[in-house]
Amino acid sequence: MRRLSILLILAMFSLSSYASKILIPMDLSQSNHLKAYGIAYWVLSKDASIDWMLNFRGGSFLLPSSAAIEKELVIRGVSYEVISDATAAQYENQIASPSSNMDMMKLEKVPKIAVYSPKTKMPWDDAVTLALTYAEIPYDIIYDDELMADELPKYDWLHLHHEDFTGQYGKFYATYSPYSWYQQQQKDYEASARKHGFAKVSQLKLAIAQKIRTFVAGGGFLFAMCSATDSFDIALAANGLDFIEAMYDGDPANPAAESQFDFSQTLAFENFKLKKDPLEYEFSDIDNTDARRSRSLNEGNDFFKLFEFSAKWDPIPTMLTQNHTRLIKGFYGQTTAFKTRVIKPDVVTMGQNDAAEEAKYVHGVFGNGFWTFYGGHDPEDYQHRVGEEPTDLNLYPNSPGYRLILNNILFPAAKKKKRKT
Repeated sequence: MRRLSILLILAMFSLSSYASKILIPMDLSQSNHLKAYGIAYWVLSKDASIDWMLNFRGGSFLLPSSAAIEKELVIRGVSYEVISDATAAQYENQIASPSSNMDMMKLEKVPKIAVYSPKTKMPWDDAVTLALTYAEIPYDIIYDDELMADELPKYDWLHLHHEDFTGQYGKFYATYSPYSWYQQQQKDYEASARKHGFAKVSQLKLAIAQKIRTFVAGGGFLFAMCSATDSFDIALAANGLDFIEAMYDGDPANPAAESQFDFSQTLAFENFKLKKDPLEYEFSDIDNTDARRSRSLNEGNDFFKLFEFSAKWDPIPTMLTQNHTRLIKGFYGQTTAFKTRVIKPDVVTMGQNDAAEEAKYVHGVFGNGFWTFYGGHDPEDYQHRVGEEPTDLNLYPNSPGYRLILNNILFPAAKKKKRKT
């Protein structure tokens, strides 16, 4: 009888030792960081939960062990390790230690993703849609018709494609007004405005911006890059005041409009000044592109640093800055980065270039929701220009700049894990 008991105990110990989990490391050992996010999304879509190990080996993922998951990891070329439950428990204890700047975030709900983008092809790509497509994360493209039909609340997460919410067609007039794509864009936007009962494109775009702000206030997650960041806040601050010149909306601008801007309506920026020349390829002094030219920044020396946050006390910015490096290559866009002096005091700066006095990556809370603005157009194309070919992410599977985008994708799935007492 005693011999049988000993054998049963040994058998139970053996089973415990062989029970396992899958660790997806996100440090320098990872062969494809970007597709790892797609794996995390795929697992969530199968109604399984996973643990995001904040600040542990670059923000690793701990998944349930299954042959199906291992097969998918192999197919997508994502590095992984099979570890025992005992090892997983050891890691969890290490993360839970008060002396470690780490935490465990449980991902439970697969977020439904939308990209606000024209249905017609434009002569530029978009870093977020490139990242989503490469990572194999599904998304819907929605635009003015869907937002005016109040379909936005169906989604958890919204990205604003390279967009101009001021109604000035990107301020491309000086360079691109003779081009057929520009002329067709203007016709399409004007037709959309009329369809929805507005006399001007700027009025439609303001209505769209206000619906997006309401979406965030109600608990939505907003992510924007490049000109969709500053033009969004400019439209909200103007709140219908006409600061647009005749080549864009058919009548002169109100010279007193800027003095009546209401910065309480904006998410990120305040006390900014417009760039009033209608032929200048710039919206306002929010963007720091002009100041960078005097600081001799170039592709070889242009970097921004990610701040380190307390994983246990500031889990949100910690999630959004998970990476395998704290120093990220800079990159240009119509809106490259944000002058620090126009950022609202309650905004969290997560990435900054001190020498240029600019923030690159900022985040905030609005109502019950969250927003993140990321300056620049393409993290792996330093000066992406209109008409250039899209970036091939097969060449950049470990891009730290693109990782910041994908951190935001998983953010809505997170629920902080309750610790045992």
